[in-house]
Amino acid sequence: MDFVQAGPDLANQYTDDRRLRAHLVRALPGTTLAAIEPDLEALGAHAAQAWRNARSSTRTEPTLTQYDAWGERIDRIEVTPVWHEGAALTARYGFVAAGHDTRFAEFARIDQFARVYLYHVASEFYTCPLAMSDGAATALKASGNRALIDRAVPHLLARDASQLWLSGQWMTETAGGSDVGSTDTIARRDGDGRWRLSGRKWFASAVTGEMALTLARPEGAARGADALALFYVETRDAQGRWNGIRIDRLKEKLGTRELPTAEIHLENAIGEPVGELSHGVRLIAPMLNVTRTWNTICALATMRRCLALATDYARRRHAFGRPLIEQPLHAATLAALQAELAAAFAFGFHVVALLGRVETGIASDDERSLLRLLTPLAKLWTGKLAVHIASETCEAFGGAGYIENTGIPPLLRDAQVYPIWEGTTNVLALDALRVLAKGGIDPFRRALEDLLRETRAHPPAIDAALAASARWLHDHDGAAREAGARGLALTLARTFAAALLARARDGADQSAGAALALVLEHGLDRLPGAGATHADAWLR
Repeated sequence: MDFVQAGPDLANQYTDDRRLRAHLVRALPGTTLAAIEPDLEALGAHAAQAWRNARSSTRTEPTLTQYDAWGERIDRIEVTPVWHEGAALTARYGFVAAGHDTRFAEFARIDQFARVYLYHVASEFYTCPLAMSDGAATALKASGNRALIDRAVPHLLARDASQLWLSGQWMTETAGGSDVGSTDTIARRDGDGRWRLSGRKWFASAVTGEMALTLARPEGAARGADALALFYVETRDAQGRWNGIRIDRLKEKLGTRELPTAEIHLENAIGEPVGELSHGVRLIAPMLNVTRTWNTICALATMRRCLALATDYARRRHAFGRPLIEQPLHAATLAALQAELAAAFAFGFHVVALLGRVETGIASDDERSLLRLLTPLAKLWTGKLAVHIASETCEAFGGAGYIENTGIPPLLRDAQVYPIWEGTTNVLALDALRVLAKGGIDPFRRALEDLLRETRAHPPAIDAALAASARWLHDHDGAAREAGARGLALTLARTFAAALLARARDGADQSAGAALALVLEHGLDRLPGAGATHADAWLR
């Protein structure tokens, strides 16, 4: 009889995750953890079962039907079965609402993102519109627009599936991606005083939702980003018809294929200004901080899923007379990847904790400055690392990692979105550079010193990397500084993560000590040696 290799399986993804459980014990009051742990265990079981379900069924994708049988334009989007479950699960487990739960004060964000971390991979990227919904709720609350807050925020945070709304974030246009100043959508006032928006939105990832926040240029306003206004748009009218929205097509993407991403035209869509009729980009800043944090935690979730599967498979797969997990080089490779995940996890959830402190008003000035810096650093580092770990996971399965219905290739395809959504690596590196130009590196330095103050012997490599970063900032400006921004960002991210691991190691976390050793072995200092003139020479 032919040999049949057993595929990888997952245990409960909460009870089996020592890293997550240990972090929550350290980060949350005991009463808070006791209150939320039943939900976390249920989500861990859901994640494991969703993996089994996905492997025993045929993957489906959303479909767009533009016309009915009689030629009427209907633009109906059918989503996947997993997406049909999304609203009920979101209402039950509060993937958005938990982050705004005042009962848990500064710990609400930790609770929320632990839930998101467990749910994300099983959700088929239903977390994308959830991230935008969270960002929209945050931006609306920060705007002070009482009418829109009362109208939309209760729906965005609803714990009743029948009342739950999803929000889009329609910023990208053909003339500009990250360059939102190139926005061509025009807002005009009609005879009734209502604002009507017309233009083309190139990426609309939550067009199936009930609302969106979008940028538009009021008619007659100047060019550039400062003249843009932020508008609130409900996708359908009271009769359920599209609100001046035409779905041109669904995108055919490398990954995240279950997520319906559309190209749309706004044709006199009714919208309401969120704030003043200018400086709309400032109003979306709170949204970007939140969605970038979602991106970070979802990237961590993909890394965790990759390594859980690769490790389980290494115990099942025998080669050369013993399991792969007992092969020294294979075990060392997996251990190095686990160390990278441990560092990134510590960094990402530190940002989550800072976000909670800032939002509840208890953060110090240094903590607020630090959040502005660490948010883009966490997103850019975890995004790149998720692609690396997903690629290594495919390789760890050998030929099976290249076969579609093993479920392994989609992990790599989906991971590639993390460095792209909510700002590419270079855009985020330049954001971090602007934060440093305004506030300097001192808040970062003081935060490192606070982390390491009580450690018995912190690694000298951390001090060396910080000193090298400060020297590099001092010695470079202009084009040379911009050209090296990515290397600086990666150095700062890895240095801060190493400090977090050093603190955890001295807190008797042996796994953190092992992870720190491997992170230090791979080096912290990634500062570039070449300036802009070297880059110009290569690009001529």
